[in-house]
Amino acid sequence: MDLAQVLRHLPDIKCDANLLVGANTFDDAGVWRLCADLALVQTVDFFTPVVDDPYTFGQIAAANALSDIYAMGGQPLTCLNIAAFPKDALPLHVLGDILRGGIDKVNEAGATVVGGHTINDDTPKYGLAVTGLIHPDRILTNAGGKPGDVLLLSKPLGAGILTTAMKSTSLPAKVVAETLDTMRALNKEAARVALAYNAQACTDITGFGLLGHLHEMANASHLAAKVEAANVPLLPQTLELAEAGFICGGSKANLAYANTFTHFDTNVSPQMQAILSDAITSGGLLIALPASHAANALTALRQVGLPAAAVGTLITGQPGCIYVT
Repeated sequence: MDLAQVLRHLPDIKCDANLLVGANTFDDAGVWRLCADLALVQTVDFFTPVVDDPYTFGQIAAANALSDIYAMGGQPLTCLNIAAFPKDALPLHVLGDILRGGIDKVNEAGATVVGGHTINDDTPKYGLAVTGLIHPDRILTNAGGKPGDVLLLSKPLGAGILTTAMKSTSLPAKVVAETLDTMRALNKEAARVALAYNAQACTDITGFGLLGHLHEMANASHLAAKVEAANVPLLPQTLELAEAGFICGGSKANLAYANTFTHFDTNVSPQMQAILSDAITSGGLLIALPASHAANALTALRQVGLPAAAVGTLITGQPGCIYVT
């Protein structure tokens, strides 16, 4: 039984006019209106280490959690640490390094860590519960896409494949550094550009891969989508490592699910299909905006150092259906 089946059997969440964004559109965070011009954005995310260095893990986990606020168009305000740690199996300074990495990334975002909670557990885990602020009229959701909107992706794909490869093979130091820098980079500037250029919908690309998150956006917007595989930016060696079989179980499950709503052109290789389904940690923003703003928005993203690309469009069609050419 998958998570959707579990959630389907839960009691209905009490409806309230101040709940502006709930769970029904599979958005990245919930939004609660406080007054006419102010709302809270709330999210939580934590996971087991994806890299060996504890400080870097803390940075990546914090950037990943903060990304949900940015994907909604919000500004993070306060954060609570969530940690599990095997206190009898690892030295406590490892936990300190994880927390320090998270705090440094939160400070970079202009937010504040106000506390948290830690439990003893056999497997380390870390993340954040984040509260942010947003204007009720400027919320970006999965459901706002319009036919003809261009899809911009702010970060390259491949982090899941590369981190899988790092566990069992040696990669060039430059490739490892670029992968880690990509995962720990905030989506702050990408969100700013999205709002400045009239984004209609937005989500961040994480565990469900590009196709999974685009499916949620297209479905919530009652549209289909088209993706041009050749335009999708990739981290170095991603295709080579996918061909070598460094694809984790989560990505394989993502692809199996994507095959239920995705039509792949015959020229899209099995490796590229896996990359488009790659279970990423702390990926970029997928931004849907009017075609008239796309070129300028893409230029603005690249001017702040993001290797962004236009990867497709939202189109009229069966909701949630994706065509990859």
